[in-house]
Amino acid sequence: MADRTRPSAPRAGRRRATAALHRLAGHPRVAPLVARLAPRSVRTRTTLAACASVAVVMLAASAAVLLLLRANLERTVETGAREQAQAVARLAADGHLATPLPLDHGTDFIQVTDAAGKVVAASQNLTGHPALTPTTTEDGHTSYDLRALGDEHHQRVTTLTADTPAGPVTIRVGASLRTADTAEDLTTAALAGLSAVLLVTVATLTWRATGRALRPVEAIRAEVAAIGDRDLDRRVPEPRSDDEIARLAGTMNAMLDRLETAGTRQRRFIADASHELRSPLTGLRAQLEIALTHPDPQVRTGLVAGALEDTERLQSLATDLLLLARLDATGSDRPHEQVDLTELVRATVAGRGPQPHPVDLRAQEGITVTGNPLWLGRLLTNLLDNAQRHARRHVTVRLSADDTGGQAVLDVANDGTPIDPADRERIFERFTRLDEARSRDDGGSGLGLSIARDIATIHGGTLTVQDAPDGTTFRARLPVTRG
Repeated sequence: MADRTRPSAPRAGRRRATAALHRLAGHPRVAPLVARLAPRSVRTRTTLAACASVAVVMLAASAAVLLLLRANLERTVETGAREQAQAVARLAADGHLATPLPLDHGTDFIQVTDAAGKVVAASQNLTGHPALTPTTTEDGHTSYDLRALGDEHHQRVTTLTADTPAGPVTIRVGASLRTADTAEDLTTAALAGLSAVLLVTVATLTWRATGRALRPVEAIRAEVAAIGDRDLDRRVPEPRSDDEIARLAGTMNAMLDRLETAGTRQRRFIADASHELRSPLTGLRAQLEIALTHPDPQVRTGLVAGALEDTERLQSLATDLLLLARLDATGSDRPHEQVDLTELVRATVAGRGPQPHPVDLRAQEGITVTGNPLWLGRLLTNLLDNAQRHARRHVTVRLSADDTGGQAVLDVANDGTPIDPADRERIFERFTRLDEARSRDDGGSGLGLSIARDIATIHGGTLTVQDAPDGTTFRARLPVTRG
């Protein structure tokens, strides 16, 4: 049996110090200070996280190395002490015990006692000393009073019982652990130094690598901070590397492109709206001024009638502008009301009354969509108004489901002059008129098709111009509600 003796460490002081630190961290004045001192930059947090990770790994690895080293050294010492005890046991069995007993290398003492506890034989350093008395420590280990050796030893004590001609004896061999302690201390110091060098290296490399990686981010941040509402033509620098930061810069530039386009569109819209409002207001004011001073009642009546027409144009234009504002504010929030599109198309066509050109309606039964019935009715009304203005003899409205049944297809065709392919997207821009003079005479504001496309987009659909051999066809596609 082997017992280990070692001085106990003062644990009560460490427990009191730990409790004091916990109380200090929870103090109402200390907690905000700790929060303010906490690192806020990504560079610092990344460096600290890398160092902490390496420190944990090194601590676990060092502990494992030290445990394995300690176990191997103690096993070696214990094996030597056991071999020494077995050699003494053979001498005792042969009756050849003699004092002093020789010590092997690494063995501190040997003592042999009989059943009564009397010393039968011992090594030279314990000759004349009483028998060693074992005592049990608080942690359950067995220790011996070794003050007879001159100082306190850190040892592994091996106990062995042997039979002799004079009776059983107990052999105790103490093997020194100084070599193990020295090796453990040197290994601990080496691991501590290696860990410190590794931590410094990791901290330096992480700090520099993170700084280099975040340098483009800082350049992007500085550029974005310098961009004002009148500098939307500026762009953030895009790194040449194909990584997350390069994709972030590309996304930022794409967003700036959209903002610039939206700003240009808004400014153009405001300018066009101002121009459209100024023209009827100027005509209205001129007619009223002339009517106010003209002596002929019939002329005044005609001027007032013209002023009334200009007022209706202003009212229609204001209504269109308000609807556009509502559509822009709606964005991607789609209406959720169930609409019988077949019935809506029929009611809209029938409710228009007498038209300059007849309307041929062909509507498939049972087509239902999700949306706003007022807006969908406005979409069809705008398409019909446009078709009536440009048709020569007739207008055709067709409603059907596509081949998959997932979309409703609404076609509004007229037999007028076909639209040039180069203008098929431009006609959907706000205040666009391909025939400026005729559109003004017919009362068009240049907003009808733009409103129609916005309504189709809000409902998850599309509005395009299709090729037609005998005129122009506007095709709206809307998702069908499945029952």
